[in-house]
Amino acid sequence: MTTAILFGSFFLSLVIGVPIGIALGTASLLAIAYIPFLSFDLYALGLVSGINSFTLIAVVLFTLAGSLMAQGGISRRLIAVADRAFGRSPGDLGTVTIMACLFFAAISGTGSATVAAIGLAMIPALVERCYDRAYAGAMVASAGGLGVMIPPSVVMIVYAVAAGVSVTALFMAGIVPGIVIALTLIVYNILQRRKAVAQGDRVVLEGSVWTALNQAKLALAMPIVVLGGIYSGIVTPTESSAVAVVYALIVSCFVYKELPLRDLPKMMLDSALLVSAVLVIIGASVAFGRIIALEKIPTELAQFVLSLTQSKYIVLLAAIALLLVVGTFLETLAAIVILTPVLLPIMTQLGVDPVHFGIVMIVALAIGFVTPPLGANLFMAAQVGQIPFDQIARRIFPWVVAMVVALLIIAFIPWLSLVLPQIFLGYGG
Repeated sequence: MTTAILFGSFFLSLVIGVPIGIALGTASLLAIAYIPFLSFDLYALGLVSGINSFTLIAVVLFTLAGSLMAQGGISRRLIAVADRAFGRSPGDLGTVTIMACLFFAAISGTGSATVAAIGLAMIPALVERCYDRAYAGAMVASAGGLGVMIPPSVVMIVYAVAAGVSVTALFMAGIVPGIVIALTLIVYNILQRRKAVAQGDRVVLEGSVWTALNQAKLALAMPIVVLGGIYSGIVTPTESSAVAVVYALIVSCFVYKELPLRDLPKMMLDSALLVSAVLVIIGASVAFGRIIALEKIPTELAQFVLSLTQSKYIVLLAAIALLLVVGTFLETLAAIVILTPVLLPIMTQLGVDPVHFGIVMIVALAIGFVTPPLGANLFMAAQVGQIPFDQIARRIFPWVVAMVVALLIIAFIPWLSLVLPQIFLGYGG
């Protein structure tokens, strides 16, 4: 009965439009009220302990760093480099857009920031070069998902905290799968553009790639500074987020001089408001998860699944299907905190590496970013591209199929996720 109250009230709250953090809290309080030996102190303790984590400081600072980069000229210079390097390739500006998202993802840490920063610049440019506006918006929304797949990723940090795995190992594990996703999107775009063969599709570029590289050298150095510091052991992932903020601030305000100092208080306030909503979700999710643990739902579910089959491939497919569905209506950070303690014990019993499963989980939920009815990246792309939501929703499904194909490749070839942690960190699972 407790399980029915917990999940029933949670899903009912979502259906009637209650914000996710409030829905999680309401469901937890109702379940606590039903269990006679529990007090409401459990919820308060879960809420506080959920956000009382040094690692979560990185969520706050990477969000601020992404905002500084988007408004300080860094994203524009990254786009210029991608344009000169890939603008003459098959699929031209579409390839540029996806590569620009890949570059920006390597320094932003969030999907929504990637969609906003790249979409504002690239969707109008794609339309000028004979791309359908809804198609262009769907492309940016899909490629924006790289923001959580490529390190440094806020979602990876939250999974690492929930699963008790190394943030550094998870960061390194995300590099190759992120590239696989990007290449899959590029191939799909090339195939589509060859069918479309429009007169205005070719690009006349001014300046060389070396000029663009020179102008963007400080922007391109940022992922080297941030990620290099982590992988070399000089700074922790949390400390690297502070490095990212300081670097972005100096470059944007004092080198490029495109971000006035008077705008900083508003940017910091906006970032704080955005992160506060995320932290409420995380805190409420911890209280929610503690009730799940008390009800022994993960253990019972694991025993039930293992009684049906011992094949890790079948179970992995079932988990992917669940995550793809959940990702369409549940915010990714909440899904990570709720589902990790449920699914991870099953996977580890079947011999699936927790870091590898983390990458699979993050990619599957990232696909939910662009899947109607609640795809956050889809709404962001529709907003920045001034595209009716129904139009962009109709054009997104082929992109989703392409990403699911890449997800299956990543899921069933663990080497793609584990090769870099094994080589550089000596990770052994």
